[in-house]
Amino acid sequence: MGMPETQTLRHCKGRALFCFMLATVWESASGQIRYSIPEEMEIGTFVGNVAKDLGLDVKQLSDRAVRFASRGRTQYFALNFKSGHLITTERIDREQICGGLEECLLNCEVIVEDKMKLYRVEIEITDINDNAPSFQREEIELKVSEITTPGSRFPLSDAHDSDLGINSLQSYQISSNRHFSLDVQTGTDGVKYAELVLEKSLDREEQAVHDLVLTATDGGDPVRSGTAQIRVVALDVNDNAPVFSESVYKVNVLENVPDGSTILTVKTTDLDEGINKQVIYSFKKITDKASKIFRFDSNTGELTVVGNLDIEEASLYEIEVQAHDGGGLFGRSKILIVVSDVNDNAPEIVLRSLISSIPEDSPIGTVIALLDVQDLDSGENGEVTCSIPSDFPFELKKPFDNYYSLVTDRALDREQVAAYNITVTATDNGTPPLSTTTTIPLRILDTNDNAPFFDKTSYTAYVTENNPRRASIFSLKANDPDWGENARVTYSIIEGDRSEVPLSSSISINSETGALYALRSFDYEQFREIRFQVQAQDGGSPPLSSNVSVTLFILDQNDNTPDILHPSFPTDGSTGVELAPRSSEPGYLVTKVVAVDADSGQNAWLSYQLLKATEPGLFCVGLHSGEIRTARYFVDRDALKQSLVVLVKDSGQPPLTATATVTVVVADSISEILSDLSSPSAPADPQSNLTLYLVIAVASVSCLFFTFIIVLLALRLRRWRNSQLFDSSGVTFSGVPVSQFVGIDGVRAFLHSYSHEVSLTTDSRKSQFNFPKSNYANTVTSQQTREIKDPTVVTEELSTYNGDQTSFQVSL
Repeated sequence: MGMPETQTLRHCKGRALFCFMLATVWESASGQIRYSIPEEMEIGTFVGNVAKDLGLDVKQLSDRAVRFASRGRTQYFALNFKSGHLITTERIDREQICGGLEECLLNCEVIVEDKMKLYRVEIEITDINDNAPSFQREEIELKVSEITTPGSRFPLSDAHDSDLGINSLQSYQISSNRHFSLDVQTGTDGVKYAELVLEKSLDREEQAVHDLVLTATDGGDPVRSGTAQIRVVALDVNDNAPVFSESVYKVNVLENVPDGSTILTVKTTDLDEGINKQVIYSFKKITDKASKIFRFDSNTGELTVVGNLDIEEASLYEIEVQAHDGGGLFGRSKILIVVSDVNDNAPEIVLRSLISSIPEDSPIGTVIALLDVQDLDSGENGEVTCSIPSDFPFELKKPFDNYYSLVTDRALDREQVAAYNITVTATDNGTPPLSTTTTIPLRILDTNDNAPFFDKTSYTAYVTENNPRRASIFSLKANDPDWGENARVTYSIIEGDRSEVPLSSSISINSETGALYALRSFDYEQFREIRFQVQAQDGGSPPLSSNVSVTLFILDQNDNTPDILHPSFPTDGSTGVELAPRSSEPGYLVTKVVAVDADSGQNAWLSYQLLKATEPGLFCVGLHSGEIRTARYFVDRDALKQSLVVLVKDSGQPPLTATATVTVVVADSISEILSDLSSPSAPADPQSNLTLYLVIAVASVSCLFFTFIIVLLALRLRRWRNSQLFDSSGVTFSGVPVSQFVGIDGVRAFLHSYSHEVSLTTDSRKSQFNFPKSNYANTVTSQQTREIKDPTVVTEELSTYNGDQTSFQVSL
């Protein structure tokens, strides 16, 4: 292309840019906008303001919340996210992209990810006169017989102009001569072709060769043209042109036909003889793309495939062929090659938008992904069906022709399925069908939709009384199927309004583990059970909780000795007795020892046994009843007063015991008891020797004590006398403690403390000596009680008589 043509082209582009920059933009109801721009514009040329036309915020574009996608292998456009303008990124050649299509459209998509909205953008590429008509062969040679009659027509090679409309081929002209003219005709397909018409017969002897110039011009502004040199050679007579067997050949070829395959062989007939019958085949009209795919044998007329057929690039090829004989006559025919589709392209799945995680409480219909599904095949081979596993809570919807949206079709539950790997399968309808799969990972985010729950509706715990403080007594566990903070469970004790036990000072719970601790030592005799509720609360927002009832039973320990209710200890200083008639028969119920145990169960089961008796074998005690009965008849040698020690024992481990002393007087009446007490000739009792020994012992101790006091006084007097002598000589004894000197008053007080008290009762033949405690450290410190059988050895003083009991005071 020369310099003038370059300047003309630039001038043309400038005017075209001025005319077409006011691109027509409209928006349909389905969210589609359309722009129009001339071809061959410079890179970076403004196409349209997408942000303004779609009503999008420029800041939203700058935050990358909007995506721009265009189809095809070459990206001709780009979206400026700062300004919202759509600009060109490649040189656009309309003829290269759309070929001979009347309307050339390029499609793009604008995807708003946060709203999951899709806008389709169509850019119409308008034609400019950037291509001049050209001939396939720039030199054309015609052989015309000299006997050819005027009016004969000779087809010429057609010029090709890739432009459309007014910019395409409009006319042919031929250089001035006196033998030929040019006839331009328009075919049924609207294509103009030229024929050379013989106006005057040729005379080989006059001129053997005629050189002509054929010029083809378009209708663009400026007008472009192309030329071809025509060389007409005058021949001798050849009056039959080759004739093809068919005027139009049509052949169907699979797109995967191997290279070197012959798809058609054309046939011609020529009635001439000799050299005029020899036919040579050639392409008359073929596109550059087709010339690289097909080869036409000039001798055999075989049409062979030498390149790759791809229906996605072209589905129909139209080729014109010609046959010329040795005499220069031509025959013409057309070959239509229809490429049949083979399912050789699997569907393609492109993720235009994707959300990797959604909350489990997302509403039905939430969009997860937007998929663009394409298949380069055509017909049924290009029809694609998308599917996902049926057991997933999702479905595919088809908002546009090639787009699918993956949405939820039912409620999600993270506790059942926490994550999905959704396999999307795109399958075409070819034979055999081809498919493509892609996996979309989706994570389900947890929401606090599950309250903690216990394994049981109520719990029962047991703890033995007298337990150590802060000891763990029970543990509870609540489960929460949620995740993270929503599943973190804390425990607390709920104190009811009717609680009889102060829970805050009795029981505590570990808020993290649910372990229950005793804050104090429990006493079964105080309370036997504690009822309360434990609350388990998760860490969600808002938190969820659940309660469970807990009953804590206090188990008894054998920590209480039996308590003797009868016989009770007298409070007036006397001893209670039971009366048993001498005429009692064996089995006579004398009395009953009554005892209770504050414990329970086995620890409170009491048994009774006779531990000690004055007359062994005279009385027996019921093992479980505590009844004291006579075991035999009374005899005269049996003592008037019988002392029984009954052991009361519980059944705990180890067992605890208590003793009860029961005094039984054997007499038929109270008067008999009094007469026995006052009679000096009472029968000798084996216990009288014990009383005698006791009196002798007391007298001996008293004598020793008096001797000690006399010696002590003598020593004190001697020291006092010596001290007086020392005082008269002026010597002072300050080292002797004053407390070591005891006066007469101290001795009298000491002796007074040894007054003895003897108590006698009418229901017993024994008496007691009471020795009070001394007020000094070197005196007898324990109270001793001795019994005497014969009360006549002491001075008696009958002081009172109450019912069946008489008290006597005896002093030594």
